[in-house]
Amino acid sequence: MIGFLRGLLALKTPPFLVLDVNGVGYEVEAPMTTFYNLPALGVEVKLYTHLVVREDAHILFGFATEADRLMFRNLIKVNGVGPKLALTILSGQSAEEFRRCIQDNDAATLVRLPGIGKKTAERLIIEMRDRIPDLGESARGTDTMIDRPTTLKPAQEAISALCSLGYKPMDAAKMVRDIPAADKSCEEIIRLALQGAAR
Repeated sequence: MIGFLRGLLALKTPPFLVLDVNGVGYEVEAPMTTFYNLPALGVEVKLYTHLVVREDAHILFGFATEADRLMFRNLIKVNGVGPKLALTILSGQSAEEFRRCIQDNDAATLVRLPGIGKKTAERLIIEMRDRIPDLGESARGTDTMIDRPTTLKPAQEAISALCSLGYKPMDAAKMVRDIPAADKSCEEIIRLALQGAAR
């Protein structure tokens, strides 16, 4: 269907972004690992995409690397793991970190991600072991960094994004409150919050 999109970054509101491709705005959902590497608004970006067709919606998911997209596609093949949970997994860990958890049978780390219980973690390890791609160099993100204006305060936007990833509002607020947010972008706050939750 749609293999990739290349266009100007028009909007960043994790986990959603809008890509302006020749005057058409494509709304895309992306994991936080992709958001960390997005350029400034108005700058051209290329995202590898996966289209999910449901009865009530067509949802486009975007990834900074082909390795992330391949990991997403393998994740949604696991029994009980839908696109939303796969996006949450790839937001809490890079594809390389997830691959390491699978190889090391590290269910304890997977359980720290929202929406992942002990049984789901064990199922992921069993079913993903033979599907894990050799990520190598392709697991790295794009070559641009974050620089974004925003209408919401970065801390408020971070709380909203964490809620979209499956955290309860009170938990998301506490995670963000524990981070000194002065002079930090929304993406930096989310990254620190997710790192704190994984400890």
